[in-house]
Amino acid sequence: MPITTKPELEEVLEELEKYKGRQTEFITVYVPAGQNIYTVVDQLEAEKSTAKNIKSTATRKNVGDALDKVARQLKNYKKTPENGVAIFCGNVSKTEGQSDLRLWEVVPPMPLKTRIYRCDKEFVIQPLKDMLEVDEVFALLVMDRKEAAIGLLEGKRIELLHKMTSGIPSKVRAGGQSSQRFHRITEGLTKEFYKRIAEEMKKTFFEMPKLKGIIIGGPIPTKDEFIEGDYLPTRLREKVIGVLDIGDADESGLKDLVIKAKDILASQEITKERKLLEKFFETLGERPNLAVYGEKDVKKALEYGAVDTLILSKNIDKKTTKELKEKAENISSKIDIVSIETTEGEQFYNLSGIGALLRFAIK
Repeated sequence: MPITTKPELEEVLEELEKYKGRQTEFITVYVPAGQNIYTVVDQLEAEKSTAKNIKSTATRKNVGDALDKVARQLKNYKKTPENGVAIFCGNVSKTEGQSDLRLWEVVPPMPLKTRIYRCDKEFVIQPLKDMLEVDEVFALLVMDRKEAAIGLLEGKRIELLHKMTSGIPSKVRAGGQSSQRFHRITEGLTKEFYKRIAEEMKKTFFEMPKLKGIIIGGPIPTKDEFIEGDYLPTRLREKVIGVLDIGDADESGLKDLVIKAKDILASQEITKERKLLEKFFETLGERPNLAVYGEKDVKKALEYGAVDTLILSKNIDKKTTKELKEKAENISSKIDIVSIETTEGEQFYNLSGIGALLRFAIK
């Protein structure tokens, strides 16, 4: 059966990370959302011919067997799953000369964006690991008067969503046009461009539930004109958390924007942690029947289905984290992992590092 939930994904990634091949014989295949799965099957068939040139008999057999197994697995699909699929296959036997050919199939909880075929000494798992970190996304906009790029920051991945151009003519005026008339034309086209950018932002982000904030970059006058001109709807304008000076208004500008916004993004995460833990400690003090801490009491609350938000410190052991997260997922609780980089985070860790805000009181 394919792996589809975050707890299952976390478990299989921990397992895959442990395996190391003797030679480059571990097969990783990522079929992204929207990719024709049979195109990938054809590629694997071609790779089987290439694998026949491998000098080592054992490696040649292991790679060939793994490619066969992956191709057969993909042929079971009539079409690519909505979020894509990742397949990992290789001989994981610790005894040289013996075969233990294993295959893992992952239909991820978010759409795969990257197509990968890799034959290596280890499995390629970073794109899936990044998915486990994504609970919030940030909208990105870089713009000047000529062009704009709209993107999305999910965890560490930057995705370009839209590129736009204004059509504004260069500063050289057409013959016979007065300076004032030319200025009026370019100003009118600029305002229309700003409106189109705002409309695209609204269409893309207005109903996005995980949107945490918006970061805007561009030359000094342009981005300020756009924000101060009230082109964005109030709901999106209130989500603007950073406005930065950026030179490029293309895909490279999006990358520069994220680099320059590093401190803003870090402070957002710290602020979120502080607010959550302040709420937890306040509830514990003022309404102690709606907050619990410690593994035993939190487990009890989870069994009753009473947990609204499970809070776990990054520093507690992974086995406990995994067990509690699975129980929380089963009752649709929110899950927050907090650091010890703040006073509140350190205090929470010293209190056991395990806590919960409850939906209702339990005895």
